Amino acid sequence: MKVDLSKIVNNKKITPIEEQVLEYIINNINIVMDIGVRGVASANYTSTSTIMRLSKKLGFTGFIDMIYNITPLMDAGNTGIIEKSEALIGTDINFLCKYIEEEQVKRFIEILASGTCKYIFIYARGYSEIAGEYFNKKLLGIGVKSILIDSKGSFENNLEDMETLIVISKSGETKEVLDKVQVAKKKNKVIVSFTKEVENSISALSNISFKIVDMHKLDDSNVLPNSFFANMLMFMEYLIYRYYEETKKENK
Repeated sequence: MKVDLSKIVNNKKITPIEEQVLEYIINNINIVMDIGVRGVASANYTSTSTIMRLSKKLGFTGFIDMIYNITPLMDAGNTGIIEKSEALIGTDINFLCKYIEEEQVKRFIEILASGTCKYIFIYARGYSEIAGEYFNKKLLGIGVKSILIDSKGSFENNLEDMETLIVISKSGETKEVLDKVQVAKKKNKVIVSFTKEVENSISALSNISFKIVDMHKLDDSNVLPNSFFANMLMFMEYLIYRYYEETKKENK
């Protein structure tokens, strides 16, 4: 099976036979340690020295080191390379995005990359406000004009300067948040929401809805142990990663 080798090769130039060997290793990751370097060489009608040169070229100490480093990159379900940066190692992107459509992610990245002169407003209450403050700093860090709003006055007095409203609400029903969403909707602003995965009022009004799995959907006070906010922060990091990936393509 033809696979994307870019995450392993990392812009290094490899020969056609080295590419063939690498594809063989990926497609047979479960047996290559058993058959060893000689078995891999035999299966590809090449020499063990070719494989050793390949491992050195990719920055590994040898065949075994190469296999150990490639194995964690494999998705056992799809026998392919997981698309993630080193900054997201240990994160299950598929789980984070279980209820999120790829098209919505792309639309959000387009907003971040648009370079508009208007602002992105972020609003949240309670525990969600911590996530809002974090995301605001991440957006400012990549040069996006973002403001974390914390009062009714600062929101309503600056609506004309706002292009997009990002709101965070675990329940998706927080009244103060819902009120601002309804006002922004009437003003034809783009609304992006982060909520739990079940249907809710805020998500229904949003142009872009990011739904994160909530382990305790009735625990609005967030008293019980819950990975909801931790997963939300990791998804926010994933969005920043996607932003960098997209802008990197445009700059090539």
